[in-house]
Parts: sequence; C-alpha cells; structure tokens
Amino acid sequence: MVAELQKDFEVNKVLSLAMTFAVCCGSALSAQATDISGSVGITGQGDMTYRLAMGVNWNTQWWQTSAGRLTGYWDAGYTYWEGANHYAAAKHSLSFAPVFVYEFGNGQLKPFIEAGIGVSVFSSTRVGEKDLGAAFNFEDRIGAGVKIGDTQRVGIRAIHYSNAGIKEPNDGIESYALFYSHAI
Repeated sequence: MVAELQKDFEVNKVLSLAMTFAVCCGSALSAQATDISGSVGITGQGDMTYRLAMGVNWNTQWWQTSAGRLTGYWDAGYTYWEGANHYAAAKHSLSFAPVFVYEFGNGQLKPFIEAGIGVSVFSSTRVGEKDLGAAFNFEDRIGAGVKIGDTQRVGIRAIHYSNAGIKEPNDGIESYALFYSHAI
C-alpha cells in the first residue's frame, strides 16, 4: 500500500512539473512562431524513449545563399524514459537547448541538419543500466531531416546526456529517435 502511494505521488509530482513547465514556456513564448514535436526513440541499451517538445523559432537567418541558410530555435522538452523491465522504474527528464539548423535549398522540401547543446534535469541519477551521477546533465544533439513547406519537419536525431565529468560516475546515456514537428 505504501509503495503504491509513493508511486502515485511520484507520478502526480512529475505530471504537475511537466504541466507547469509547459504552461510557463507557452505563456512566455506565445508571441513567436512555435512548433510542437513528438519523437519515439530507443537508448543504446534498448529501452524506449518518448519525447514531447516545444520549439520557438528565432526568426533570424544567417549566411543565406542559393544553397541554403542557417537558422535555429529554442527547444524545451519532456522525455519519458521507459524502464527496462517491470523492476526498473521509468524516469523523466526536462530539457532546454538552443538548436542551430542549416536548411538546404529553397523549395517546398528542404533537407536540413541540426545541432545543439543544452541542459537537462532527470528525475533520478539512474536511467536504465546507466548511472548519470547527477540529476543535472548536459544535452548534446545532432539530427537530420526534411522540412515540408513552412509548417512540418520529419527527421532522425541522436541526443546524448551526461554531466560532463562534474560528478562521478558519469556513464551518460543516448536516445536515437524519429521525430515529427508541426508549427502551431
């Protein structure tokens, strides 16, 4: 009974935190172009990840040529890290990162590459078989995909989380994911 109450408390705490995070980000950034994205991925250990994020476009372009342009967005996300089995509890993380995007071409279908470095906070220092050493971690990402018109993006992404040696152990963990985003 006590274990069930603890589990219910943890779930409610995480849901409340995620809702507060979403409301704060949404109200602070509602005046700018915003994307909502979802992704499904897998860790290097075979555990599933599910991510919901909100991206706010910078509305700035650099090095615009006939070959393409550099732009970017702020990314705020929530990730659910599925436990390896019913003995390993699921974990949660919140992250925030600036992401640089290079879009190729000028047509309706624009291939792109992206890269960014941000920060994240995990609900536990252990995720799957990995010991991150600290709840605070850095988020490094690289991805590629296709932008469809001005409203949709589809792609693949690899995201690595670690505490950069601030605290030992520092196993780090990766998520390799397929993602879709749509402008709202």
